[in-house]
Amino acid sequence: MTTTENDINAADVPAPENRPRGVVARLPRYTAGKPPVVIEGLQSYKLSSNENPYPPLPAVLEAISGRQDINRYPDPLSTALRMELASFLGIPADDVVTGGGSLGVLNQLLATFAGRDESGIPDEVIYPWRSFEAYPISVGLSGAESVQVPLLEDGTHDLDAMAAAVTDRTRVILLCTPNNPTGPALTAAQVEDFLGRVPADVIVVIDEAYEDFVRDPEAVNGIDMYRRYPNVVVLRTFSKGAGLAGLRVGYSVSHPPITAHLRVAAVPFAVSQLAETAAVASLQHHGELVERIQGLVKERSRVVDGLKDLGWRIPQAQGNFVWLALGDDTPEFAALAEQQALAVRAFGNEGVRVTIGEEEANTRFLALCATYTKGPRVS
Repeated sequence: MTTTENDINAADVPAPENRPRGVVARLPRYTAGKPPVVIEGLQSYKLSSNENPYPPLPAVLEAISGRQDINRYPDPLSTALRMELASFLGIPADDVVTGGGSLGVLNQLLATFAGRDESGIPDEVIYPWRSFEAYPISVGLSGAESVQVPLLEDGTHDLDAMAAAVTDRTRVILLCTPNNPTGPALTAAQVEDFLGRVPADVIVVIDEAYEDFVRDPEAVNGIDMYRRYPNVVVLRTFSKGAGLAGLRVGYSVSHPPITAHLRVAAVPFAVSQLAETAAVASLQHHGELVERIQGLVKERSRVVDGLKDLGWRIPQAQGNFVWLALGDDTPEFAALAEQQALAVRAFGNEGVRVTIGEEEANTRFLALCATYTKGPRVS
């Protein structure tokens, strides 16, 4: 009998001898939010990924339903979206570089400005911690070295310590506002003071993935800072407020001396026709989008007030989520939530991040908190 390819058992194939770069083994693994388990008699809700629980606007869905040209490559410069953003934000279109979500844009920026010098010495990237869990992965893959600065007790950036951490190897600083997963937003005064203490040749990234949900009148607006500081890069996304997480479209805003280099490192065709069309339509119907987002902000206020009424202590919540600093009780609380058909995002033994979801989901979450006796209480 002749042995065919189909007769070969995978177990008989020798292990490959190739190995990944050493840094890969040292990097943490990105952990996506788990889907909810099915509990008989209960509607399941996913509150683990900071997704908008509602679909895109009807006008957006209508706009993308007519696209039939996906057999062609998209415009690599996302010209229509950049022009729309230029009009919407009041900035030059040339100052916008698009990418696959704000994370894709961040990876492009790190590939451009952070890595290793000609002698192999790694650059440094400073960022708060805990913050967006992709930061250490992205920095490590760029070849640069992470400089993590612990948050203050209230979940905010320790800007004094971040400024003190700057060395002659520092190339990029990441500011996450509102900070994911803790929730507080930086104020304009704080960021302006910080920028005054950072060398002009260090790029300061203002990551505003959750900008649509911010309601603090004193919160920083990254676009205002970009207008005044040539070393500022603003990151934004359509994943959260616009509900386009599955289409992966984000962008950066910075001045030409930066964008000229970013375009070199930009991933070709990262933003599809569908994503660009959906983002443009979202901007063109921004008034309707704001109404929908405001509904989530209202629910956020209800959840925050409910937790405070229970005597729980939580950081300022300016994103579409709340942070419960549960420490060693984190796994237990996440398991109890799972029993209630609620998927939440547990971070080791640090705390739990809970996305603001549908009204019923938020009500069930508050009911769980009302019965949980180990919450972070007001002292």
